[in-house]
Amino acid sequence: MICGVDEAGRGPLAGPVVAASVILTCDIPGLYDSKKLSEKKRFQLFDQVTRHAVAWSFAVSSAKEIDDLNIRQATLLAMKRSVDALVVTPSNVLVDGRDTIDVPFPCSAIVKGDQKEIGIMAASIIAKCMRDQIMRMLAIQLPLYGFDKHFGYPTKQHCETIRRIGVSRYHRMSFKPCNVI
Repeated sequence: MICGVDEAGRGPLAGPVVAASVILTCDIPGLYDSKKLSEKKRFQLFDQVTRHAVAWSFAVSSAKEIDDLNIRQATLLAMKRSVDALVVTPSNVLVDGRDTIDVPFPCSAIVKGDQKEIGIMAASIIAKCMRDQIMRMLAIQLPLYGFDKHFGYPTKQHCETIRRIGVSRYHRMSFKPCNVI
């Protein structure tokens, strides 16, 4: 049982980084790197992955953890948490990128794995969709920030809002735009 692992949300100024783990043993047509898919296609594939995966999970590292650890370490922590949350034990873990994670199974890093391995592609879609949903929920709590529009990324609108009303507890204070604006 090969488990693919990927993350979403390393670059935003606000919100968590979200990692997902997926054990997928069947082919799903259209599966690819979530960043290369439309939102509509991502959510269609999310539905298929969650229905057909042997197991899947997601986990987060909060903005505070990102500030305390740094984005790389917080990402690896979220990835480890997502593997630990699986209800099926994988035999091998494939992680998108250059870093492996500390798990009790063989683990390999694959650069551009979200374009090469179906499990990582599926994890990419789960992580992106779950992070988008988290940001939509934060937008309901804090409507002035527009998290449902820019998802925490440093858009002109987001940076202007931070200048006007300041940061929220969901902002990453270790990220330069938040600690300078």
